[in-house]
Amino acid sequence: MLDILIKNARIIDGTNAKAFHADVGIKDGKISAVGSIQQSATREIDAHGHLLTPGFVDIHTHYDGQVCWDKEITPSCWHGVTTIVMGNCGVGFAPVKPGTEQTLVRIMESVEDIPGAALHDGIQWGWESFSEYLDAIDTPYTMDVGTQVPHVALRHYVMGDRCYDDAGPQDMQEMANLTRDALKAGAMGFSTSRFYGHKDPQGNVIPGTNASAQEMLTIASAFETVDHGTIEIISDYLQDDDEVAWIEDIIRSTGRPVTTLATAGPSRVWQEAERLQKEGLSWRPQVGARPASILMSLKGTLNPMSIYPAYSDIRDLPVNEQISCLRDPEFRHRIRTENPRKANKKQQAAFMFMSDFDHIYRMDNLSYEPSHAENSIAGIAQREGSEPLDVLMDALADEIPLLYLFGRYRDNLDEQIEAIKNPLSVFGLSDGGAHCGVLCDASVPTYMLSYFARDRTRGPTMPLEQVVHKMTQDTAQLYGMQDRGVIAEGYKADLNLIDFEALKLGNPEMVYDLPSGGKRLIQKASGYLATICNGVVTFENGQATGEKPGRLLRGGQ
Repeated sequence: MLDILIKNARIIDGTNAKAFHADVGIKDGKISAVGSIQQSATREIDAHGHLLTPGFVDIHTHYDGQVCWDKEITPSCWHGVTTIVMGNCGVGFAPVKPGTEQTLVRIMESVEDIPGAALHDGIQWGWESFSEYLDAIDTPYTMDVGTQVPHVALRHYVMGDRCYDDAGPQDMQEMANLTRDALKAGAMGFSTSRFYGHKDPQGNVIPGTNASAQEMLTIASAFETVDHGTIEIISDYLQDDDEVAWIEDIIRSTGRPVTTLATAGPSRVWQEAERLQKEGLSWRPQVGARPASILMSLKGTLNPMSIYPAYSDIRDLPVNEQISCLRDPEFRHRIRTENPRKANKKQQAAFMFMSDFDHIYRMDNLSYEPSHAENSIAGIAQREGSEPLDVLMDALADEIPLLYLFGRYRDNLDEQIEAIKNPLSVFGLSDGGAHCGVLCDASVPTYMLSYFARDRTRGPTMPLEQVVHKMTQDTAQLYGMQDRGVIAEGYKADLNLIDFEALKLGNPEMVYDLPSGGKRLIQKASGYLATICNGVVTFENGQATGEKPGRLLRGGQ
């Protein structure tokens, strides 16, 4: 007898093959059959022709602390995710020497906008080595969890207060040895950040940002003694010959895949990836659903009113009272007639984009694809014959989120779609669990399905089969997870049953449910009829069943 039999499903199997109709049988956590199935089952689910996909595999998350207190792993669990990889961008919590834990917390808070108080109160420390960290988080979840060795923690463990300095040969070799031990214990890979926007609370770039090529090559040598693991490199220097050269050396010497963040549009990364692919080597540019973005609001971490002196008089008031002030003609006059505060060195970038009315958009819908004329503060002001500041204050008073898109956004997401569709790319950058006060991109699986594959009108949609493939088999394979991401006999029974026509993304909302009352933006979804992990239903009609069949993934095991 089967454990579960799903009848009459429209299947998109994760391989990019065309959709087909069939039944799916599940037994002992695996898919036992796909086709016309007559066996009986403990539970039978009639799909009524609804969409059945593999569970989504999100390879770029920051739940490193949250897994200690949230075994559902929200909000990713609400969006069909059944496997996550964390430990990205070089930040994490192991290895760590006893007594230095709060240094890693402060760096994580600064880089990833995760409330430090929540991490302080929510993490029950007690580990030192990476292996001990894995043992500590080896608990039941609603999904499977894998993690990587973070360069910042590694460097701080080996070098202590010298971690901002150049590493010596002994430092490098010790980091390589610890990375090797972590990989053997089950780390899924190694991550580092060479991005100059990642800074500690004092404004310094985080440890490892300026690591030498020799340091990177020495750490990478750890991969030569194991048969698994992926290397993630966040870098501002992917146009430089030296940077490209040592990354290529790592790929050649280890034989392991490397993924680097990439922007849509022409860049050297795509050329290098294509060149190496011809030799059977794997450099995978990692792209997200849209350019890097933030949401600004009265409740969020970033609020464009904060640069105006008059706002300092009301910023500590309850939000409803702030809204009343923003509607008050006298208060508006004060805002319009005073000069914004001057930014100090640390604030310059934030002050610049908080006053960039050409690129601040009212998010009147959930397309995340605004147009300058229709949605930008400047465009609306021009169309209505009003002042941009009045349009800004109207949006904030109406509690409409303000979207700012960084980088190469050309009034549409055509380039982003082309980058996602590129066979060389891998889909990532949800940042689930991070940037709590400025975004909630853990919701991107729902966005990809409902907008890019169905609702988009500003340009072509993506084939649904391709969208599913990029979030299942393709992401799973990058991290060596050959057992999931496909609906076929023998694969893990990680599945989503979806009412595709009814699938809908919820509005962003600020909640205060982190430990110590910390805030975070979340987005929910409707249309998920069931999510199954390891053959067990974890969510049904959007509600948790209480089952936690997920487990810690140990790379190579």
